Amino acid sequence: MKIAFAFVLLSFTSLTAFAEESFPGLKQLLSDAEWKRAGLDRLSPDQVGVIDAALIRYQGRTATQHQEELAQARAAQPGPTSATAHKPGMLERFGLPTFDEPDWRDVPPLRATVVSWVSANRFKLDNGQVWEGFDPIPYELVGKPIEISARPRGQFALTVDGKATTVRIMRLR
Repeated sequence: MKIAFAFVLLSFTSLTAFAEESFPGLKQLLSDAEWKRAGLDRLSPDQVGVIDAALIRYQGRTATQHQEELAQARAAQPGPTSATAHKPGMLERFGLPTFDEPDWRDVPPLRATVVSWVSANRFKLDNGQVWEGFDPIPYELVGKPIEISARPRGQFALTVDGKATTVRIMRLR
């Protein structure tokens, strides 16, 4: 029982930093084989509920701690003063690109592995990022190495198994 709880807790801690708003429960997160392998099938629904509640409390504390650290980091950064405040130039005021931004061709591609589908057109990477296609993604991505490359005007393109696709994607988290 302790080993099963430790296994579940360790596997869940990697997800808590990027957890969704509500915890769906262990039964939803684990496959039937993982559920049985962890010995959770021998627990009563009440016992599973206790574990779910503990994970929800842990997730809440982790999220709160992360928000506090983020607020402290933002407070530590000096804000712009009136002397150093950025004043938009003529091009920026009309929404045109400025030429002092880095060239998209100089941005290195992101290489990662897809961990899971979040929804029909959203996928999660092994680094915790969540991306979504502008159009339906016709490829099975789970477990495959992908590459996300920058494109002009702040867009990104998806490469699957080293093969370029026409799928344009955007980062959600």
